[in-house]
Amino acid sequence: MKNVFLGLILGVASGYVVADSPSPYAGQELRRIKSLSEERISGLLDGKGLGYAKVAELNGFPGPAHVLELANELKLSEKQRQQTTSLFNDMKSKAKDLGAKLLDAEKQLDQLFRNNEISEDIVSKETKVIGILEGQLRAAHVNAHIKQKALLTEHQIRMYNHLRGYSDGGHKGKDHDHH
Repeated sequence: MKNVFLGLILGVASGYVVADSPSPYAGQELRRIKSLSEERISGLLDGKGLGYAKVAELNGFPGPAHVLELANELKLSEKQRQQTTSLFNDMKSKAKDLGAKLLDAEKQLDQLFRNNEISEDIVSKETKVIGILEGQLRAAHVNAHIKQKALLTEHQIRMYNHLRGYSDGGHKGKDHDHH
């Protein structure tokens, strides 16, 4: 207790007080893009889902990547496999392109802060660009789920939701089979 008290007195006297627990952001100031982890950067460059299509996935709209992973269990026809592969490749291509653009926009914002060339107007302009790109990226992923659902039968969708561990995948309504 004496050491804590002495440390506090010395810290106050010197003008510096160190918090008992560091910020949850501690260490992140060393990132190449401060607001993004290396894992997120990699995911954006690789066209990964990163949770963008969760609204579709959890509401009974299967994703092409997971449909391909479960192709045998879902008993996809050859035509369904080809269509799903094409859909997945198209979505991934769009996602990679938009992910790279989003990273460029995030780098730009980070650089403006790093160089102290920032203002409220610049923040508004730059974050608007980031928001638009993020929205386009999310739409690319979500729209792939919408297109994927149209390629599957109701039975395959129910099986998909079951295999993914969803109670009913949020798939309720007039075409939901309650058997």
